[in-house]
Amino acid sequence: MQLEKTKHLPPYTFYDGPPFATGTPHYGHIAAGTIKDVVCRYASQTGHYVSRRFGWDCHGLPVEYEIDKELKITNRKEVLAMGIENYNKECRNIVMRYSGLWEKVVNRFGRWIDFRNDYKTMDLSFMESVWYVFKQLFDRGLVYRGRRIMPYSNACTTVLSNFEVQQNYKEVDDPAIHVSFPMRSDPNVKFVAWTTTPWTLPSNLALAVNPEFTYVKVKDLKRNEVFIFAECRLKDFFGKEKYEVLEKMKGADLAGIEYVPLFDFFADRAKDGCFRVQTGAFVTDSDGTGIVHCAPGFGEDDYKLCVEKKIISPDSPPVPLDENGIFTKEVPAYEGLYVKAADEVIMKDLKQNGRLVKKGVCKHNYPFCWRSETPLIYKAVSTWFIRVTDIKEDLVKNNHKAYWVPKVIQEKKFDNWLKDAKDWCFSRNRFWGNPIPLWISDDGEEVVCVGSVKELQ
Repeated sequence: MQLEKTKHLPPYTFYDGPPFATGTPHYGHIAAGTIKDVVCRYASQTGHYVSRRFGWDCHGLPVEYEIDKELKITNRKEVLAMGIENYNKECRNIVMRYSGLWEKVVNRFGRWIDFRNDYKTMDLSFMESVWYVFKQLFDRGLVYRGRRIMPYSNACTTVLSNFEVQQNYKEVDDPAIHVSFPMRSDPNVKFVAWTTTPWTLPSNLALAVNPEFTYVKVKDLKRNEVFIFAECRLKDFFGKEKYEVLEKMKGADLAGIEYVPLFDFFADRAKDGCFRVQTGAFVTDSDGTGIVHCAPGFGEDDYKLCVEKKIISPDSPPVPLDENGIFTKEVPAYEGLYVKAADEVIMKDLKQNGRLVKKGVCKHNYPFCWRSETPLIYKAVSTWFIRVTDIKEDLVKNNHKAYWVPKVIQEKKFDNWLKDAKDWCFSRNRFWGNPIPLWISDDGEEVVCVGSVKELQ
């Protein structure tokens, strides 16, 4: 009745939310909804037509995760066996179930909202509007396919945003090991690297040293071995043990020296310049040995260095894991092992092969998936991006034109976030969602983008 009485007045546009349709409202929803209701009532009382449309975020991981729990699905193969159509039907059902519960609760606390004219992100009209906006970006050359090291949830089989990662760090104990890499020209002299991720060692392609650091060739009198690492890490490595410094050199002097790989899984890459010492300014002296083992499929600095030194192409880092974090046949010795479970097996093999120098434990903060509560990994993922960096200046300028309450969010937090914005990885490895409207030829040369259902037809 109120909408009918005010339909001739100037519009005050309000689209709510949308919350995910994966549960009942909690205190946070009700508190925020009350504030929205006050604003809408004020606009109505000051001579506006306020549509008050409620909405639902129906797609993506939150809904799929609820269905996976309900149906006890643990990997993508089970979804494919079930059938994508059947799986998506289950997703649709849970959305409709919870949307009905929301309407009942919201009406009970007296909020004026139009549920008869609501919107859902799974509605064809809504999805088509997203396609339309996407095509505008595509036509401006702001959409591209690329590969980047991304935080990845093995349990949910998807990359996560940096915002999601920051929500859930936990203090954990991880193995911390020192591993030897003998020189190819003189196997009695060994580079020593330190890592808290033994599972990345089968994918090692390089070692990195800081060109400005001083490195030492030192004889370990207890082990009767000759090692090379940063001079500044001597005391941390040896403690009270005795050693003898044989030679000093700059990190830059070590560049190009070949070493014996830990494993032979990717030995054929030696012809591309792999298994050599490289220089990188990212190497620090705060922990480890001043020598970083580089697995370009699982570390951002590793990936950038190996691409920069041209020992891998941007599309060729070894990533011998499937979508659930299980080692593949690329590393037959560990095929079928879950990534974290492989740590102990790999360390045992290193010890048997005489490559494990020291073994310890590192207590540190590590990111976990906030939905599955499983540890995240960082790995190279091929996906689609939007060139946010190309329009960053416009975003910052337009933010300053907006009216913010409180002002400090505009001037500090949001402004800083925009200035530091990276290209946006918008695609997700999901079944229940709005399809990205791109069709790519088999050779990848032709890409067609559609912006409406009519164009698709």
